[in-house]
Amino acid sequence: MKNLKWIFAGFFLLLGFGLSAQSSADDLLKSVIDKTKSYSTMEVNFDYRMTNEAAGIDELKSGKVFIKGDAYKLEMAEQSVYCDGTTVWTYLQDSEEVMVSDVNTGEESITPSSILTSYYNDYKTSFVNNKENAAKGFKTIELKPEAGKKFSKIQIVIDENKLQIVSFNIFDNGGNEFTYLIKKLVPNHPIDDSFFVFNTADFPGVEVVDMR
Repeated sequence: MKNLKWIFAGFFLLLGFGLSAQSSADDLLKSVIDKTKSYSTMEVNFDYRMTNEAAGIDELKSGKVFIKGDAYKLEMAEQSVYCDGTTVWTYLQDSEEVMVSDVNTGEESITPSSILTSYYNDYKTSFVNNKENAAKGFKTIELKPEAGKKFSKIQIVIDENKLQIVSFNIFDNGGNEFTYLIKKLVPNHPIDDSFFVFNTADFPGVEVVDMR
């Protein structure tokens, strides 16, 4: 469950599309944020990988995320997460139960708007020399957080010709690396608000666990 936080954090900041060429990493990051904010909605197909060499962990999953303002829906093989901006429903398919909670409004809250603002204000950006990415025409940006954050860095790979995010990696302080490969992004696709609400009538027999 806690790994979902990294999925949301990554997407809410880094899903840029059609970026303008920039002279500095900070300018490029600002363009990503401004472009992302301009979308009414986003639908993204992705591959997600979590590795920890010391712990022998190597997990690969595919999924899809939909975002509209502070509402989102995440679909992965074993679960779906709905959020209408106020309430979060985490549906576990195998156990046929849904956990209901309020959106966290504290410092650790994860919403598109809070992530965008937090990362731009609290992290230093720079271009890094990655020869493998450069050979493909890609540019790599690294974000370094201020002290006290739960991860050590983020690296973003951008296709300079298409001006799109190719992938990004989040490195936490526990030796975990979270890798996201963007397979497809569709901006501004009409999505009704009801899409982000879990309707128990659509899941006969589901057990509701209200954690509010």
